[in-house]
Amino acid sequence: MEWETVIGLEIHVQLKTQSKIFSGAAVDFGQEPNTNACAVDLALPGTLPVLNKAVIEMAVQFGLALNAEIGYRSVFERKNYFYPDLPKGYQTTQLDEPIVGQAKVKIELEDGSEKTIRLHHAHLEEDAGKSLHEDFAGKSGIDLNRAGTALIEIVSEPDMRSAEEAVAFLKKIHSIVTYLGISDGEMSQGSMRCDANVSVRPLGQEEYGTRAEIKNINSFRFVERAIGVEVERQIDLITDGGTVVQETRLYDSDKNETRPMRSKEVANDYRYFPCPDLLPVELEESYVQSLKESLPELPDAKKKRFCSDYGLSSYDAGLLTQERPVADYFEEVATECKDAKLAANWINGELSAQLNKEDLEISNSPLVAKTLGQLITRVVDGTISGKQAKQLFETLWTEGGEVNQTIEAEGLKQVSDSGAIEELVNQVIAENPQQVENFRSAPEEKQKKMFGFFVGQVMKLSQGQANPAEVNKILKVKL
Repeated sequence: MEWETVIGLEIHVQLKTQSKIFSGAAVDFGQEPNTNACAVDLALPGTLPVLNKAVIEMAVQFGLALNAEIGYRSVFERKNYFYPDLPKGYQTTQLDEPIVGQAKVKIELEDGSEKTIRLHHAHLEEDAGKSLHEDFAGKSGIDLNRAGTALIEIVSEPDMRSAEEAVAFLKKIHSIVTYLGISDGEMSQGSMRCDANVSVRPLGQEEYGTRAEIKNINSFRFVERAIGVEVERQIDLITDGGTVVQETRLYDSDKNETRPMRSKEVANDYRYFPCPDLLPVELEESYVQSLKESLPELPDAKKKRFCSDYGLSSYDAGLLTQERPVADYFEEVATECKDAKLAANWINGELSAQLNKEDLEISNSPLVAKTLGQLITRVVDGTISGKQAKQLFETLWTEGGEVNQTIEAEGLKQVSDSGAIEELVNQVIAENPQQVENFRSAPEEKQKKMFGFFVGQVMKLSQGQANPAEVNKILKVKL
């Protein structure tokens, strides 16, 4: 039997505010447990929430960036459940009247094909605290630093049919929120987390299968792996005569498996009702319009501009515009060297490989954009060859320095003087009479293979500093 996978995502994005959604407590990451929790976060008697205006602004910007419906009236509700890291016994969230409504999000897959994923809505809510299970000798600790941190939860329709599509959608959302500057998107720090609702059904069946929700996946790679193993688990279960149970599951990256956490609740289990401490949020048209006018250039628009203004391929432009810091870095390099294609090749190639190798973000690159632009300029004007440029790149990456000074100090300057190269060519021809005779008597097809020998000898004689193009040109005449 052939199976179809059905996936919907719930993406929790921590908003980049200075304080929490309903209190003035700080939201700095990595602080000592319970040092960023105030009386409101701890739900002490008599405390009342006060809505953070910046949270509304960021949510509306997100909706506008997706050309989504904007909830000009949104309502906060209480979602009631009991858990150790939820001091109030309820979470303040939005249900029936969220701040962002429906939208359509276009994603691009690795083969170049595109697909549209429908957004059901996005709503504002507060985060819960965190249970800590290490270093407590069989007990658990509670850290409430995260309690009350502002989140926007982005809920898709079940439109994805593969793990690849789910990752592409997640990356698209990540790109948009980081371009807007409303979140740092640091998945390793919990600033962006994903719940994946996964089910399978026989190919051609319209009715959805029973879904399992995989909670709190915190990397693109783990999303792909978690969906893969959950799909395999469900198909094996059904094939063996079993039944998929609607439940919440945890992904264990060490064992590469999902396992049950609890049975899946439905909305009625949470006894939602409007929060009596918070008034509905009502937006004016002028306010929304002013936010729309302040939006930055977004990934799709930037990609289109990179193709038209810089003559880049859709693939190169897509890689460069996925993250705003990379796009900004590229524009600075291209401006410096005046060769956008070479700038794209170096950033997507040599620089990207080195950053990945050392697990660095481009903002922490030892090679700043201006320096890389100057390096490429020296390639364009023939001062150094492509091979020498890679050697120069390594030196600048590890030791720093200025491009021209390093070229001089390392003796990397390319010899382009035709007279000097002609002398080297003459010497190679004089020292290899038999190879010259064999070359001249060989058929044209064979000559192409033999030509490389002479080029290699000239480059060896010049210690790699002769301009390869000039070497080829003079050798062809002499031979």
